[in-house]
Amino acid sequence: MGGTAPGSMTPLATTVDEEGVLFDNFRIVDRGRFREKDLETLLTDHPYPARNPHQNIADLKAQIAANEKGVAELRKMVAHFGLGVVEAYMGHVQDNAAESVRRVLERLPDSSEYEYPTDTGQMIKVKISVDRRKREATVDFTGTSPVMKNNFNAPEPVARAAVLYAFRVMVEDNIPMNAGCLRPINIVIPDGSMLKPAYPAAVVAGNVETSQHVTNALFGAMRAMANAQGTMNNLTFGNKQYQYYETICSGSPAGRMNDGRGFHGTSGVHTHMTNSRLTDPEVLELRFPVLLEDFHIREGSGGKGKWNAGDGTKRTIRFLEKMECAILSSHRNRPPQGLDGGGDGEVGSTKIRRKDGRVEVLKACDQTILDAGEAVIVTTPTPGGFGKA
Repeated sequence: MGGTAPGSMTPLATTVDEEGVLFDNFRIVDRGRFREKDLETLLTDHPYPARNPHQNIADLKAQIAANEKGVAELRKMVAHFGLGVVEAYMGHVQDNAAESVRRVLERLPDSSEYEYPTDTGQMIKVKISVDRRKREATVDFTGTSPVMKNNFNAPEPVARAAVLYAFRVMVEDNIPMNAGCLRPINIVIPDGSMLKPAYPAAVVAGNVETSQHVTNALFGAMRAMANAQGTMNNLTFGNKQYQYYETICSGSPAGRMNDGRGFHGTSGVHTHMTNSRLTDPEVLELRFPVLLEDFHIREGSGGKGKWNAGDGTKRTIRFLEKMECAILSSHRNRPPQGLDGGGDGEVGSTKIRRKDGRVEVLKACDQTILDAGEAVIVTTPTPGGFGKA
């Protein structure tokens, strides 16, 4: 798909080809002026041009407008309450978050580890060590696989965001997400690991896939939750006129609260590092030449245990025009794992139903071309159960 990041449309098993437009220090807004013409040239005058530059530009305008709205609201707040009061309350919010995480650390063991193998043959290792005296913890990713020639390398901020998210979840209280959550956490990520790559390593799957792996590893180390589906099931399709991208939910894993109470997972929901909302079927079929044949919860597919995981989904989209289609996913060759004796979930799959009735199975990261009348079928991996039944 034109305009994608390098490697995002190629099979990831062996090589990554350059594809898409690289933005290298391009100032989108200069002295209050949106550089639309220069941006359009950058997107189109290129060996791999964007297919719909006007849509890309509209998206960027929307993001800039959202930022400007935030600036305006913050200025309004400062004008009403005064800068000193606003800064003080910002500090209070972060102080409260830091103290909330410290209370979580009091309930964690002195040291815990977890290893998370991936479909690509890589390994994410994490060790959480708690310093009782300082009321701090060290989250150490030493032993994690090095950068490889695929696009599952994740920029360091992605790994840090996963740590922030995981400890915020462990708070189990209604506090806003903020940097104070990381104040008691020391994060160690070795240089050259897949969680701290250097340019020009490909990283497009780092945010959407590896972030899920890191989050699963963290909750596993804290003995809090079994593995979620560990993927966003990134499905893209399009041609010169249409381009579409969606992520597909499974269920949530089973786990245990800070006070020791267990809980079952929920079926058919996005979890952890993804929260995107699917386009309504009526809107999808109105705007794109596709037909949503089926989308249902696969009852009984979640991992079993003392507490059962939520069930996964199956989604079938039939194309009414010739389209390119790609899948970027994980857990196609190994199931998400249960925890503390809970059962594993199930692996996922992506299949293509051809007009002659043949069914082809795609790799975890793959692409193909579908003619009108052919369909893609995504069966999501399912999360693990918690506790021995």
